[in-house]
Amino acid sequence: MRIISGKNKGIRLSAPKSLPVRPTTDMAKEALFNILNNLYYFDAVSVLDLFSGTGNISYEFGSRGTENIVAVDGHFACVRFINETSKKLEYPINAIKSDVYKFLEKSKLSSDIIFADPPYDFEKGQFIKIANLVFENSLLNNGGLLIIEHSKHTDLSDHARFSYSKKYGGNMFSFFEADED
Repeated sequence: MRIISGKNKGIRLSAPKSLPVRPTTDMAKEALFNILNNLYYFDAVSVLDLFSGTGNISYEFGSRGTENIVAVDGHFACVRFINETSKKLEYPINAIKSDVYKFLEKSKLSSDIIFADPPYDFEKGQFIKIANLVFENSLLNNGGLLIIEHSKHTDLSDHARFSYSKKYGGNMFSFFEADED
């Protein structure tokens, strides 16, 4: 995995093979950040990275100047890798070991961008539960986006807050928006 843009553009990171992860591909990540670059100033947003795995998405935000990044993953070795890597790269990432659903149920944290990259083999209801918890608990700021990465074989377009989706190879990003007050 490599950092696509920002102060650490081009740096390659190698995660331990033992981590139970499937990092977002560079092609899909670059396309996602091209979309986000047209919507946000990265140094002015807060980010919540769910099922963060290697921290791939968090590092991209950190490289682009985001100062408020929280990464949540249930696997201790993933959290340790994110902490070590963010310290080395001097990124302000707060990595938390927690079950994502429990975190969403209890969190009072609100963010401008919430990115979730759960396992592709989740049932549709497990993906929908992420969106439901985000919106039921008002975790997304006005003008913010929830982005869920999933397989192209999963369709999340029937959720009330679904806005649009983008497909990149076998990857799909579904975008959900908070109601404007």
